[in-house]
Amino acid sequence: MDMVQHERFMQQAYQEALKALDEGEVPVGAVMVRDNRIIARGYNRIESLSDATAHAEIIAIGAASQACESWRLNDCTLYVTLEPCMMCLGAILQARIPSVVYAADDPRYGAIASNNHKPVVDASYKWFPQFLPGIMRDECSYLLKRFFSDLRKKS
Repeated sequence: MDMVQHERFMQQAYQEALKALDEGEVPVGAVMVRDNRIIARGYNRIESLSDATAHAEIIAIGAASQACESWRLNDCTLYVTLEPCMMCLGAILQARIPSVVYAADDPRYGAIASNNHKPVVDASYKWFPQFLPGIMRDECSYLLKRFFSDLRKKS
């Protein structure tokens, strides 16, 4: 897939992140792509659902599993506006998602590249998803920084 396609799908994940922002959630959005078509969407709903697992990726994975009528998503690509955390990496591995495209790095909680979990995952799962970071990094990073800056001002 070329960069134009990656940007087109990341733009859709960004639109999901804006929905999270509108609801007062950390603005992270995700879309699942199969055969060059979006089959599922998700955005952070942790606060609104009172559910610590309601990350954008988890919601998109669940919706994609329903759309495909299978928990095996081994022909899909996940696009997400923030590097997935350890919980989401676990779901990605369990769902057999072979590739992840993400925008902003998460130095604190990121489990794909920011914190090197690959050796441990490789040892137990014998594979690690391919990943492409940085698509729309600036826009998605700005959205997150603005959200947390506004949150600090309110406190």
